[in-house]
Amino acid sequence: MTRAVRAVGRSPRAAAAIASAERVTGALAAVTLKRSLDIALGSVLLLLASPALTLAALTLSLRPPCGRGDVLTRETRVGLGGHPFELRSLRTRRLGLGALSRLPHVVRGELSLVGPTPLTPDETALLGPAAGHWRQNLRPGLTGLAQVRARSGMPWDEPALLDAHYAEHHGTGLDLAILAQSVRIPLRAAVRRRRSRGKAHLSDTDHRLPGYSVAE
Repeated sequence: MTRAVRAVGRSPRAAAAIASAERVTGALAAVTLKRSLDIALGSVLLLLASPALTLAALTLSLRPPCGRGDVLTRETRVGLGGHPFELRSLRTRRLGLGALSRLPHVVRGELSLVGPTPLTPDETALLGPAAGHWRQNLRPGLTGLAQVRARSGMPWDEPALLDAHYAEHHGTGLDLAILAQSVRIPLRAAVRRRRSRGKAHLSDTDHRLPGYSVAE
């Protein structure tokens, strides 16, 4: 029986209340599914990444300037409900390791695997009321639509607009697509770098026949 048929015989106020309750139930189910994905996939990724993160932290601790201080950066970001939290990342220029080092925030619930860009309190204060409202209802993401499109090198994609687009259309399907793209982009970059290094080792002399001279 469809929603329209069930609403027959009820007052407009009752039908509106039922529709509102169904929307709330659907939203809660989506939030629960998203959080379950964060905990399950985030825990697996953290377990798999732990050896690499431990080795990176040990290496950083032996190199200056980290050898004399903390191997982690500590920055204040605004999370779900507008509550600030301390975002910790490895002090490394490798974006992949830096992102993976934030996985504990995903498991704890301060970040989601996919979400809008985590902003500082100062950046949040500059937002308008509309943007500030929807940001409070979403966890910031380890990755997101803005981060993925920024890596693609498309200059016309504004992070704020992409975050707003994600907030309007977010769902499990979009989250999985963004996660897949987040993995695909650095893998492609690594393959290109390896190929370019391989080509750099090949000079013109490598292809000359025996007895070839420049004078010819």
